[in-house]
Amino acid sequence: MYSGLRLAVRAVIVEAGRLLLVNAYPGAQSDLWCAPGGGVEPHASLPENLAREVYEETGLAVRIGAPLAVSEFHDPGRDFHQVELFFAARITGGAPSATWADTEGVVNRFRWAAKADMAALRFKPDILPELAFGTPAPALYDPLEPIVP
Repeated sequence: MYSGLRLAVRAVIVEAGRLLLVNAYPGAQSDLWCAPGGGVEPHASLPENLAREVYEETGLAVRIGAPLAVSEFHDPGRDFHQVELFFAARITGGAPSATWADTEGVVNRFRWAAKADMAALRFKPDILPELAFGTPAPALYDPLEPIVP
């Protein structure tokens, strides 16, 4: 059985024409940026997981909106494959603060990036600017339901 599959959720938060990005590498180990979010825990819906992850990483309360995209990546050299579900989100409480520390110790810094800034940044997935600044396409989402015997 393949054990390297990981499910993650990510928030596309755009305010004043800028996308919120986080760096999830210790110290200055990497200059790779991504949308805030992380691994899904069982028995909570995807939006619940995402709101928890965004709060842990940024201290922000968010309202999770429509799903935007599914992205996946893998490391062919090891047993790892991640599927990420991206959702629109908006801030409902708190403000990004340079003094916030990720409660899980993963995210070490954040930044806001305008569409023009993205050309000078390394980020994943490649579709992130389209998700943040493009025309949203409709997507369907069936929320978490218990199994019916």
